[in-house]
Amino acid sequence: MVRTVNMTKDGDVDIIEREYPILEKGAVLLKTSFSEVCGTDVHLRKGQLAGVPYPIIPGHVSTGTIETLNGEVYDIDGNPLEIGDPVTFLDVHETCNNCWYCLVAKTSTRCPQRKVYGITYSAEEGLLGGWSQYIYLKPGVKIIKFSDQKYLKTFIAAGCGLPTAIHAIQRSSIKLGDSVAIQGSGPVGLMTALCAKLSGAFQVIMVGAPAHRLDTAKNFSIDHVINIDEYNLTDRVCKVLDLTSQKGADVTIEATGVPSAIKEGLEMTRDGGTYTVVGQYTNAGDVQLNPHLDLNKKHITIKGS
Repeated sequence: MVRTVNMTKDGDVDIIEREYPILEKGAVLLKTSFSEVCGTDVHLRKGQLAGVPYPIIPGHVSTGTIETLNGEVYDIDGNPLEIGDPVTFLDVHETCNNCWYCLVAKTSTRCPQRKVYGITYSAEEGLLGGWSQYIYLKPGVKIIKFSDQKYLKTFIAAGCGLPTAIHAIQRSSIKLGDSVAIQGSGPVGLMTALCAKLSGAFQVIMVGAPAHRLDTAKNFSIDHVINIDEYNLTDRVCKVLDLTSQKGADVTIEATGVPSAIKEGLEMTRDGGTYTVVGQYTNAGDVQLNPHLDLNKKHITIKGS
């Protein structure tokens, strides 16, 4: 038997035992080393994500060592995997690479066949989440092998925040010399700020709280921090304008998860700038905008990620 976490639609979280799996051809059984607690898991517990087949085994970013495998299985570079190898895997699985979204729109996140470990698989379907002693990697799951056991822990430190940030940066099209404002100082915000620096931003401004997260941002060489516990909304916007010669940020990226941050972010973005929304992963409510003042007059580009 395998001990797993069981999360129900009502938000109950318990440890229960499930059957040790029989591996199909091409499958891998991973002995879990680390599995992230992501903000998405909080949303899942609150029932804020539609279409989740509760009960589930949460955990969509995990690392571990190969316990056993059935047949020849290869990592993403085509190298054969062996028992004991330290690995991680891509939680998104079963995108078809055949539908209109995959082939034409190049937007595989909208593929109707898309499945995600720890989110869209029911616990009744198997050990398909990271909060478990073992994780069942189905045939075709993309596996990444680490060169050393130490990376099992190093990788999980970035967790889901880093790939989320990378996608937001790709969507934002930051140019060399841009001023970039980041709303939110959680894992996604911090990772996005780092990636913005690496993308050539002249200055990165982080707007968030609490103070210890902003201290982390400064340790990461983020240029300016604005503590929302110390500045009200108007003063926060004015501070960003002061730091950008009264124009506003060339690119602003929202990573707060708070709908009211949207209007504020639009105000701190320059005319003709880009505003990317990455923090609104679940339905946290509506926000009121003025289409003329906030969008049309500013000639602004808004992107979802």
